[in-house]
Amino acid sequence: MSKGYILVVEDHQLLLEAIQDLLQVDGYEVAIANNGFAALDVIKKRPPDLILSDITMPQMDGYDLYQKVRENPSWVRIPFIFLTARGERTDVLRGKALGVEDYIVKPFDTEDLLVAIESRLGRARAIRQAADVEFEQLKQQILNVLSHELRTPLTYIAGYTDLALEDAGSLSPEDLQEFLLGIKRGSDRLTKLVKDMLLVVQIDTGRTAEEFRTYSNVRPHLESYVRHIVESFVPTAQAAGITLQYSSTGECPPTRIHEELLGNALGRIIENAIKFSHGPNKLVTVETRNVPGWIEIAVTDQGIGLAPDAIKNIFKRFQQFDREVMEQQGAGLGMFIAHSLVQLHGGEITVISEPGQGSTFTVRIPVIAD
Repeated sequence: MSKGYILVVEDHQLLLEAIQDLLQVDGYEVAIANNGFAALDVIKKRPPDLILSDITMPQMDGYDLYQKVRENPSWVRIPFIFLTARGERTDVLRGKALGVEDYIVKPFDTEDLLVAIESRLGRARAIRQAADVEFEQLKQQILNVLSHELRTPLTYIAGYTDLALEDAGSLSPEDLQEFLLGIKRGSDRLTKLVKDMLLVVQIDTGRTAEEFRTYSNVRPHLESYVRHIVESFVPTAQAAGITLQYSSTGECPPTRIHEELLGNALGRIIENAIKFSHGPNKLVTVETRNVPGWIEIAVTDQGIGLAPDAIKNIFKRFQQFDREVMEQQGAGLGMFIAHSLVQLHGGEITVISEPGQGSTFTVRIPVIAD
């Protein structure tokens, strides 16, 4: 059984054949190429587990080959070792600066070469296995979340629609109103899910970053902007029996924001503070304050709080906590989106929380330097 598939790229034919023989004897499957262009042809047919390449070669040298390999997302995980006669510090540093996994200078000891190859292959396998586990966990999270988030609103819509159709002739105006409200709740939840999923795609593809660069502007008096956002959530808080208060420590210096994107982020944090306060007669406060170089917007609630593990993962996508207790938390995208939108502004979000005692989410946006 092969220990791995290695591509050796070397323009010196005798050395190329010697390395090929050495690796094959040690149990590796080996492909060879005598320049960068030939190496790319080999990789396209079958990507290797590791590339061992000389630097000084005709037509395309090792540095250019490395950059071509890393430009292809499908090849980015392939370990790359430079094998060269160059021993100058500048050449070694250049290879390491590019991200090359190892750098072996000719003439080399065969044992050193084999150890380096085995080490890099082992590390690559460990990274792949960890990534595969993480990917499987993410897939399961997506399946669990979306199956619930799709099934629940569809149940509302289908159930109330069936009831309305079955008893259309005998429904009172009040019953019809109740059925229509049930259908609307389901459709609103589905609409929100679709919008959030589309926004995640826009974040991942860089479209929101481009939108920020194009449409952001310098905003003085951010405290009045935040006050307006808070006031828009007062009816939601009142319906939940929660008091929502806003305060500011003073006039904010100018900062660059995209009003819609920052409003989206702040709205999600305020909405969560209300939602997870979990009961009437609770207080949610929003405070704008100035600190050196930053404007801080702190949202504090008296809700259920977060455990340390939850805080560590709160800004990852599809993260949900205690679904059986807090069913209304949605698809687990809200804090990921809020965090991503704040980062577009050059800012950050920090969390202080304690289970059963509430949480404080603090958004920090940089001020414009004088």
